[in-house]
Formats: sequence, C-alpha cells, structure tokens
Amino acid sequence: MSRKPRLHIPPAPARPGADPDFSYIDIVEAGSVPRPDPHTRLREIPNSLIFDMVRVLDDEHAPVGPWDPQLDPEELQAGLRFMLETRLYDDHMLRMQRQGKISFYMKSRGEEAVSVAAAMALRPGDMLFPSYRNQGLQISRGRNLADLMNQCLSNSADMCKGRQMPIMYHWRRGNIFSISGNLTTQYPQAVGWAMAAAIKGEDDIAASWIGEGSSAEADFHHAMTFASVYMAPVVLNIVNNQYAISTFQGTAGGERRPFAARGPGYGIPGIRVDGNDFLAVYAATAWAAERARAGTGPTLIEHVTYRMDAHSTSDDPSRYRSKAEPQAWPLGDPVERLKAHMIKFGQWSDTRHEALVAEITGQVASAWDEACSYGTMTQGPFLDKNELFEDVYRDMPSHLIQQREQMLEVDRWGEEN
Repeated sequence: MSRKPRLHIPPAPARPGADPDFSYIDIVEAGSVPRPDPHTRLREIPNSLIFDMVRVLDDEHAPVGPWDPQLDPEELQAGLRFMLETRLYDDHMLRMQRQGKISFYMKSRGEEAVSVAAAMALRPGDMLFPSYRNQGLQISRGRNLADLMNQCLSNSADMCKGRQMPIMYHWRRGNIFSISGNLTTQYPQAVGWAMAAAIKGEDDIAASWIGEGSSAEADFHHAMTFASVYMAPVVLNIVNNQYAISTFQGTAGGERRPFAARGPGYGIPGIRVDGNDFLAVYAATAWAAERARAGTGPTLIEHVTYRMDAHSTSDDPSRYRSKAEPQAWPLGDPVERLKAHMIKFGQWSDTRHEALVAEITGQVASAWDEACSYGTMTQGPFLDKNELFEDVYRDMPSHLIQQREQMLEVDRWGEEN
C-alpha cells in the first residue's frame, strides 16, 4: 500500500501544564567518551564525540575519564567566582529592569559554564565573538561591572554611545567583539578574523558562540564552509539551551541529529559536551584550541545546556514550556555542580561560599552606584547629542554637517526662549 508524504512538524516534548520530559537527551556515563589526540585527522576521530556527550563530573561530583583537565584549586575557585559574579550581576540587572531603571535585559542563568570555562581555557590574545548570553566572557576577562551597566543605562559612559540595545557589549582591550542583534553574523566574522590571523602568522585564535536556533541561519553554513576550506584557527560553539526564544530546538534540526553532527559534513570535527559541567567545557575548549593553534583546523562544539530563565525580559516562558522544567533538567546547575565538586575534595565549603556570595553582592551594588553616577535613563549626565554624527564617516558629508547645524540652532533657540 502506497503512502503519501506528510509534513512533519517537530513537536516539543512537553507543553505548559504537562510533566517535563527530557527523555530525548541521551546522557552517557561520565568519563566514557574517549579523548583522541587533538592532532588526529577527522576520519580517525570516533563518532562517539558527536553522538555521546563529553562529561567529566560523575554523579558523586568526582572527575573521571580522559577529559579531566586536572585544574588546580586556584583555577577552580576562579571559575566558581566568575560564574557566581555572572549570576549575581544578572540577578541585579533583572531587578533594575523590573523597577524601570533599564529598558531590557537577558539573563544567562544555567549557561554560565559555557562562557566562563571556555574563556579560562583560551588565551587573553584570542579574539571572542559572543552572542547575547555570554556576559561570562566579559567577567572572566576582568571587565569592570560598571562598564557593562553603563551600556545597559545608555549613560554618558556607555561604551556604545547609546547606539546599541542593552547587553550588546564590546571590549576592544579585552579582545571581545561587539554583539549583533542580527543572529549569527558573529560566525563568519570570527572565521574571517581567524583567517587573517593565520595569514599574518600569529598564534592567536578566534572563538564564537551562537544558539542552536541560529545554526539554521545561512551565516552558519557560510562560516562553516570558509572555516573548513581554509582550515581557519577557530572554535565554533553552538549553545544548545533547548529553546530559540519560544521554539523548541527540534525545529532547528536537533530532533534528527545532535548539532555537533553538522561539523563532519563540512570536514570539521564535532564534539557534544555537557554544557553544565565546568570541567568538560574547559577540556573540550582546550582540545579545540590546541587543534586550531597547531594548524589542524576548526572545531564545532555543541554545549548541551538549559536556559533556566526567560529568553529576555520581553518573554514569558510559561506560555510554551512547563514551569517545572528548570528543576527537572537532568544535567543540573553548573554553579552547584562545581561547588559540590570542590567541597567534596576539601577545596571549598558552604561557609566560604556564603561569604563569597555576600562579597560579590556588595561589589555588584557598588558597581551599580558607580554606573548611576554617569547618568541614568532619566537623570544626567546624558550623552552628548553630537555623538549622533560621529564614528560613521571618516570625513563627515555635507548633509550631516547641515543636520548638525540645524540641531544646534534648535538648541540655541530653546535656550533663548
């Protein structure tokens, strides 16, 4: 009997009001995935890196298997601090948005390890091309929180001079490229930067992050083609947090194959990683960075994680997923997992953790006070209006000169009347 083709629409595993269902997440035992030499040719890299999941921390919070990066206690404490700082900064800025003091915000709760562990595994000279949930990159590289807050306030010290939405930071001195509201533009930009570094004979590499939904954009495929053909020294990260705003990750292609499986089709190794395991993210990033620096080419890393909060302050996740999902997520909380690991081996304690939370909370509050001293959305000092006409053309064209003069005439008229 013949059958007619039917349109398939990938279903979400659970809708609002239903019990959470994460049975589609294949979780292998920690330490069970082999770690090939970073210089191994693609055809010799086992498929288990794509279809299984690199995990280091087991259910008892002990590091197991060949991917254990064997970080010393100081490095672990730094990682925990950066993740906590990211989370507490996020919490503060959400409160400020709800109080009407900033217009918009996007939290990274549950995804802190994806940024922090990767940043720590890379070198300061490596160029980072983030997405809009990578504030942990800025914090890991030592960014003053007040600088980030200034951008959200669009005040007189705003790094973007009022020209970007809140949270679309950049940091030239920290080698962090500007965030774009147009999805996936950072992928080809990262590949291009990496190609230029290779042409100049430098050993700095590039790294970029996108969400799994963005992997369906054309820029993803353009970047993958160029990275493969020219063996660009770049680490390309897909942060699979299960939702592209309100759309389940299956709609972007995750229902059929892991997103890491897109790499080998382009001749690029793919690795599927437990994105809530700080040690696993660090190890996979270090592996990929070693490949890139040695001239072996790019790597695609899929970080399996979960967006615990709303997509943004404009989103209500209860309209498309179960409210119980964040608590049911099987890979846990990256902050709590690293904390438990350190306590298990006598490198941390609940008392020290509480003290660190109090310390960082105070630092965040102080940074907010500093940022507000440069102006808020309703109180000066404000940005100079002349900034509207700067930083676009090397030599300002006549029509902009004319418009600026008209603006100044209106200001003078207002002062006189």
